[in-house]
Amino acid sequence: MRNTVDFSAEVENELCMTLPSLSVNEGIARSAVAAFCAQLNPTAVELADLKCAVSEAVTNCIVHAYRDTVGEIRIVVKLCEGRMVQVEVKDRGCGIADVKQARQPLFTTDAENERSGMGFTVMESFCDSVRVQSRVGKGTTVILFKRLHR
Repeated sequence: MRNTVDFSAEVENELCMTLPSLSVNEGIARSAVAAFCAQLNPTAVELADLKCAVSEAVTNCIVHAYRDTVGEIRIVVKLCEGRMVQVEVKDRGCGIADVKQARQPLFTTDAENERSGMGFTVMESFCDSVRVQSRVGKGTTVILFKRLHR
């Protein structure tokens, strides 16, 4: 069972970065988030979980939000009281018409390129909570919440 997530926890430290939606930047995003979160001395498993979830969120921006162009991906990492990590991954791409449908396992809008449709499922399996906000033509924001234990 998942822990209750306190969405109102006070922010103790914050990192903001903006990267072009290039596939080579996925590794930079996950490494930067992991390095920033290292100050909380997470376990190796917790760090791997965060890296995997961030990787999926950023890859979704690269593959789906900006299909045939390069746009910006904004990542904000907040370290909050109670060892809560909040990672916001935001794009200004095409948006998601039906977020509920997009969150269903195996749903993909890019089957011809052999996309599995498991991005949100992976994010949800490695985080305590995942919020998705999207507007067609305006972009998508994915917010990952992970409480670190210890």
